[in-house]
Amino acid sequence: MSRRTPALIAAAVLLPLALTACSTPEGDEPTGNKAAAKSDGFPYTVTNCGVTTTFKAPPKRVVTMNQHVTEIMLELGLTKSLVGTAYLDDKVLPKYEKDYASVPVIAKEYPSYEQVLATNPDFVYGGYASAFAAGDGRGREALKKSGIETRLNTESCAKADTPMETLYEEVREVGRTFGVTDRAEAWIKQAKADNAATAEKLKDLKPLPVFVYDSGDKTAFTAGGKGIGNELIKRAGGTNVFADLDKSFGDASWENVVARKPEAIVIYDYGSTTVEQKKKRLLTDPALADVPAIKNKRFAVMPLSDAVLGVRVPAAVEKLAAQLHPAATTS
Repeated sequence: MSRRTPALIAAAVLLPLALTACSTPEGDEPTGNKAAAKSDGFPYTVTNCGVTTTFKAPPKRVVTMNQHVTEIMLELGLTKSLVGTAYLDDKVLPKYEKDYASVPVIAKEYPSYEQVLATNPDFVYGGYASAFAAGDGRGREALKKSGIETRLNTESCAKADTPMETLYEEVREVGRTFGVTDRAEAWIKQAKADNAATAEKLKDLKPLPVFVYDSGDKTAFTAGGKGIGNELIKRAGGTNVFADLDKSFGDASWENVVARKPEAIVIYDYGSTTVEQKKKRLLTDPALADVPAIKNKRFAVMPLSDAVLGVRVPAAVEKLAAQLHPAATTS
């Protein structure tokens, strides 16, 4: 790129001077710098969704794509590291509004490869696999060739059956990557305490059969048995009627919705279709008339950003529990 040409010329002029003045062997750092890096936990090597990266120091210029990873960065006090962000599902939490407003929004949805490069990032953090769609030019390999390291939120690749532990590890690894381990561990400690408090309130209750309605007309797009969405339902005192769907999200037939007799319906709130529109679609479908949740008009509502692998999850468990079991959670 032409704007880098002056820097290259300057480097060429100064290189002989640098070689004369410095006797440090190639690839080595001065002893003091090495000690400082090691004391901060660097170099740090992490394998994320099949990509292994060694960080010699924290990334300094970061672009985030998708709300839940943006909020992880903000929660860990890393606002000053952000040079760009993209793709909100809904509003950021009030406590993040001021910090979020200070970060340039480079695209309403996913940015182009060129828009990402224009921010001159050294790190890109994506929330969903679609953030790194190779067909759109944003593949992790392509970014690596441009000197940009990447991270994908591990809900997109985790195979473990312990989504809450995956969340803790996501926050822990991001904390290590940016040299803020203490902040990450403090968040994890509080999250575990909050989850334990909710579990204590619900310990004697019978789980409520729950169907998640994300979207869909001919079929129902719903939460499957993998991922944090299913974990949220379990920890909030519910049983996901489509827990046998072997993915985080997937399609289910309306016939199966009827057959599985959910007693409550959790509506994911996001995008241009409102909660009221979704309720109307469910309540006016004659095929669903005998579903217990429809008969009793028993709905719970969650912002989509509550139901993905991010720092909202512990509070989201408590909020969903309050909707499914109001008597138990208010006592």
